[in-house]
Amino acid sequence: MSAKTVLITGGVGGIGFGIAQAFLHIGYRVVVTGIQADDVSAIQKSENLKAVKLDVTDQQSVNDLIGSLDRLDALVNCAGIIARGKEFDLEVFERVISVNLTGTMRMCVAAHSLLKRSESGAIVNLASMLSYFGGGLVPAYSASKGGIVQLTKSLAIAWAADKIRVNAVAPGWIETELTRPLTENSMRSDQILTRTPLNRWGRPDDIGPTVYHLCSDAARFITGTVVNIDGGYAVT
Repeated sequence: MSAKTVLITGGVGGIGFGIAQAFLHIGYRVVVTGIQADDVSAIQKSENLKAVKLDVTDQQSVNDLIGSLDRLDALVNCAGIIARGKEFDLEVFERVISVNLTGTMRMCVAAHSLLKRSESGAIVNLASMLSYFGGGLVPAYSASKGGIVQLTKSLAIAWAADKIRVNAVAPGWIETELTRPLTENSMRSDQILTRTPLNRWGRPDDIGPTVYHLCSDAARFITGTVVNIDGGYAVT
């Protein structure tokens, strides 16, 4: 039997690549995606790591990728964008929703048959602390991540009979390119650290082990759940 396979959208960098490293360590065959050709080509491929270009808003692109896979045991939806201060423009708003929320649903639907065939399929969606409270500069991002939580619960109900479990993780403040404007703003960074009981920024490799756990047999009775990985930020 071939190795178990996980597909991680947005997996060529940041949190997605941190998750990929966790699955590689366990021995999975890992497929990561990115929308920029340069980011995809920069990944050092190996027998167990493949990187492909994918636009989660393009149905044909999604169909081509899913059709190229001979098996799929886990899908991790990390592809996402944010446009701080620009999301009140309706075109930008719709673009963020299209990538973050509709793109996640598009991937889930496309992968459903392969995940059902595995008989222990798992999906993990990327939520956020902004799933719980608003972001004044990012209404579209906040709305999309709130939607991810309800989408996760809905699919968990709908696909339980297919032996597909659907969960989400909600990272706190993680040091990535997406959060660079915040980490480089000493005042904003200090505000975040002051509220975070563990008193540090998270790292991409803080997320991977929990995502792997949710996809593993150890979590066989967990579905429809959102796990916060935030250093305690949400409880303060």
